[in-house]
Amino acid sequence: MEENTNFIVYCIEEYKAARNLSGREVIRLFNRYGILDYIRNYYEALHTTGPRYIVDDIDGFIKARA
Repeated sequence: MEENTNFIVYCIEEYKAARNLSGREVIRLFNRYGILDYIRNYYEALHTTGPRYIVDDIDGFIKARA
């Protein structure tokens, strides 16, 4: 569980930096689109990728639900 939590924090920080958002803005966005559940559900695949892929994947996930 701790590994997943650390990875979620990593994803939040990477997304925040890549999109120049505050932590609060990222959490609101992630909650709105269910991204935290997405990261948890696809942890096995996502944690093997790089930060650019993760940010792009999250963007794609948001676009598909917007």
